Amino acid sequence: MTETTSKTKVPAAALSAMGAAPRGADTELARSETVEVRLATNPAEIEAALRLRYDVFYREHGAKPSAEMAAREQDFDRFDDVADHLLVVDSSRGVGAAGVVGTYRLMRRPHAAILGTFYTASEYDISRLTTFPKEVLELGRSCVHSDYRNRATMQLLWKGIASYVFRYKIGLMFGCASMPGTDVDAVATQLSYLHHAHLAPEDLRARALPDLYVEMNRIPAEQIDGKRVIASLPPLIKGYLRLGGFVGEGAVVDPQFNTTDVCVIVKTDAITEKYFKHYERAAQDEDHG
Repeated sequence: MTETTSKTKVPAAALSAMGAAPRGADTELARSETVEVRLATNPAEIEAALRLRYDVFYREHGAKPSAEMAAREQDFDRFDDVADHLLVVDSSRGVGAAGVVGTYRLMRRPHAAILGTFYTASEYDISRLTTFPKEVLELGRSCVHSDYRNRATMQLLWKGIASYVFRYKIGLMFGCASMPGTDVDAVATQLSYLHHAHLAPEDLRARALPDLYVEMNRIPAEQIDGKRVIASLPPLIKGYLRLGGFVGEGAVVDPQFNTTDVCVIVKTDAITEKYFKHYERAAQDEDHG
């Protein structure tokens, strides 16, 4: 469910407020040899991310682009103008935009305040999430170039997100995560497993909007082989579950993206505990450098 209005040509003076960090800012979040994870620093890098999203979502996975998206060969909506764009950049492929091989769209409360909403609110009632006492982070539009879909890239990407979480003191992450296809019967086992084993506690339970709500409880828990189902889940959803993530109540079918969506919620305790000592040590090294 995507709104297709986007300015995309963001004035340089507005970059820090509208999704791209200004040049010279501390934008790097993680690095490994020639590959780094950092925030986009200019409109060209954001547009490279939008083109990558188009290649993955529309060319590979059969999403249905609007006429404007098809003409520009970019996936975009109004949220791209205000969000932070996390990039995976391989300098061996090219400098800046030419090296973009992965992306994640990140939105905090200050970003959402510009438009008055988060993207996830188009599918779910997230009022219990947006009122969380600490800063919240919406994760979305994640994709990686087919040549980089490996453990090393995903680990680097998660390290980048962990650094971002630590930097902005994020207490809760959420977003729409997808399973391929719009036939809910085909993913009935996965939906049922998530409902039975990973339903969010009441105080953090987003709920699919009434006109979009698809029941997830489709198969009794005793008929489900949890280990087998986990192995069949998309890598992104498995990654959230490994961090102790939950799902909201109800799924949503997204015909445009050819997916069945669930709302994933992750308290960041697991991330911040895992990486706190690392970043604290790095800060101390800088102080004594």
